[in-house]
Amino acid sequence: METENIGSPVHNFNALNYVGTDALPRDQTQSLRLHEPSYMISNIDPITGRDIGDLTGHPFIVDGNMTMYFETEATRQAYIDTPIDHPFHLVDNPTDEGYDEG
Repeated sequence: METENIGSPVHNFNALNYVGTDALPRDQTQSLRLHEPSYMISNIDPITGRDIGDLTGHPFIVDGNMTMYFETEATRQAYIDTPIDHPFHLVDNPTDEGYDEG
């Protein structure tokens, strides 16, 4: 079966046929806030991983430009009590099997 040639290709990449090639004034310099929202709200409890539908009345923590909501005061306190540097103990690895101690 033969295919018909119906004209020129849609994009001619060998020619400079695009008119709008100059950058807009707002695009002259790199943005310092690229992909950074000004304020974030997390409605997923970081301890249980459950989505909180109605945020009213739930405990929360404000950290900089982020507000994290929790299901209960107990999960909020568990989040606060989590150590920052290492939340779990490394597994003792006397043999070279199992977890890598890096």
